[in-house]
Amino acid sequence: MAHTAIGYAAQSATSDLAPFHFERRDPRPDDVVIDILYCGVCHSDLHTARNDWGWTAYPIVPGHEIIGRVREVGAQVTRFKAGDPVGVGCMVDSCRHCKPCEHEEEQYCKEGSTFTYGGKDRHDGSFTQGGYSDRIVVSERFVLKVPETLDLRGAAPLLCAGITTWSPLRHWKVGPGSQVAVVGLGGLGHMGLKLAKALGAEVTLFTRSKGKEADARKLGADRIVLSTDTEQMAAVSDRFDLIIDTVPYVHDLNPYLPTLATDGTLVLVGYLGPLDPFLNTTSMVLSRKSVAESLIGGTRETQEMLDFCGEHGITSDVEVIRMDGINAAYERLLKSDVKYRFVIDMATLKG
Repeated sequence: MAHTAIGYAAQSATSDLAPFHFERRDPRPDDVVIDILYCGVCHSDLHTARNDWGWTAYPIVPGHEIIGRVREVGAQVTRFKAGDPVGVGCMVDSCRHCKPCEHEEEQYCKEGSTFTYGGKDRHDGSFTQGGYSDRIVVSERFVLKVPETLDLRGAAPLLCAGITTWSPLRHWKVGPGSQVAVVGLGGLGHMGLKLAKALGAEVTLFTRSKGKEADARKLGADRIVLSTDTEQMAAVSDRFDLIIDTVPYVHDLNPYLPTLATDGTLVLVGYLGPLDPFLNTTSMVLSRKSVAESLIGGTRETQEMLDFCGEHGITSDVEVIRMDGINAAYERLLKSDVKYRFVIDMATLKG
């Protein structure tokens, strides 16, 4: 039967998030009902709450880095049982029959994947609401197994920040001997460093900020390059097989292109929109270099990433907050004042 959930929602682009009661849908035969324990705080949550992208329908409950335990399962569910630790990421459904969906790359669904919040349920037309809440109902296909060995608080950001960097690392076949660079040291960047290092790559951090060397090395960086220093940039020319650019705003990509090796790729995972200034393709055409984009990851890759993190003991570096601290956390997020991801303890939701 339906459940009256409690969460925190934005009622408008200018209002603080505040307590909100709403109905979770009746579980279907293939559904898993999850009691939420922790939910990571992503920049996307903030952008959506404040309608920065222009599509938000209010009221909206953000949150797509969800960790919880199974409360109950539908009659058709075979992979989960009550008590299992599970995760839910950025998607809760897709068409399931297009070519990307058949390959479990549902983030590229040709009919559009159903996002965890602000999406439209494909069956009943209701709007989806996210993980800043006590419970969620999700189809078994979009529920992930979380290794028991992982700290559940640090596991929450793996469902977005982790998979967003893991997917390009796997797509471009990073492994022992690969030369990988990460641009920016935030929620995405710190996961990029950890995962690339664990895959066996030699890892470099590009940063505009002095003073990040100690943190970067703890996270797995073998080298730190100040991107504003022309001598340091020249010293890494023609080096990198893959550059993962995590910067979330428009910025000049041209200084990084000469640092790519032949056949190297710079992949944007933090910014979506027009480039300014234009790309200078001279160094690209002379060495078959590429600039690409990547979007989160599908269910297969996300489960693969969680299993890998379980084997290697990898979680996000997090600061755990109370639910009623979310508005202050958003203000700190705007100032990049977190190392490296906020995670909400849902035990604090009701007081």
